[in-house]
Amino acid sequence: MIDKNFFNQTRILDGGMGQELLARGLPSNSTLWSASAILNEKYNPLVLNTHIDFIKAGAEIIVTTTFATRQKRLKENNLQDKFEYLNKKAGEIAVNAKKRYPHVFVAGGLPPQNLTYEADDRNEKEIIRNFKDQARALNPYVDFFYFDVWSSIKEVKCGIKAINEFEKPYLVGMHISEGTNLPSGENISDLKNVINYKALGVMLSCVSPENFEKNLNELKSLDVPFGFKLNGFIRTRIKDGYTSVFKGKKSNPNEFLGKRNDLTPDKIAKIAKKFKEAGATILGGCCETGPSHIKAIAKIK
Repeated sequence: MIDKNFFNQTRILDGGMGQELLARGLPSNSTLWSASAILNEKYNPLVLNTHIDFIKAGAEIIVTTTFATRQKRLKENNLQDKFEYLNKKAGEIAVNAKKRYPHVFVAGGLPPQNLTYEADDRNEKEIIRNFKDQARALNPYVDFFYFDVWSSIKEVKCGIKAINEFEKPYLVGMHISEGTNLPSGENISDLKNVINYKALGVMLSCVSPENFEKNLNELKSLDVPFGFKLNGFIRTRIKDGYTSVFKGKKSNPNEFLGKRNDLTPDKIAKIAKKFKEAGATILGGCCETGPSHIKAIAKIK
């Protein structure tokens, strides 16, 4: 079990597994995205080696490759019957990396259960059930749960209820596409009355450095450890929605979200150093950040 105060000092997280797997040769397969690397045993070693490369770069936390193993994504691809298998397999692969590097902690990645970068407008019972099902499959393999790129306060309330029975702490990762509002219209500071004693900290996840900076004071106001998983996309807000663009195509997400060329490892490290000096203790990357970015960030620890 991870110590409650683990993130009180500077810690390094991994980078973006999904985009890194595609960059390393995983064929793009519509909304299955990184889940196809878990489904096809041929690519299981690629997942393991990518985890290990992030660890070698300095990551102290690795996140299970479960962003696309949510029930909605699997249902879209007629793979509902593989839900439990895929989540457990992702957990096993992460644990195999941890066995080689025992100092590392495994975070159970719980993605938004409906759409990406959009608030889940379904009823709370359904959301809680989805979160609980995925958390139950991951629970034997993980040290804590990571709320991976969520878009509303309601999702956090549901997530906390969903994992309560597993008696493990959680790290909150919220998303902001632009400005200072979550996709739900709420602010980060609205988490103050929602998170409880099991919260390890609050992050902005899959966000640009510019948007993180705009919300720095909001994060500080929570009085918990805070930080980031920075992405290298040009945008995450899309007129017709991320999933509608992605669905039915074999394209890499960076083909419609755009890939920034300015966020080199050295520049990411300078940005991370600036945010660290502002109080951030949870430092990591998301989409389009690979081991070289994490290695550069780890040097400033």
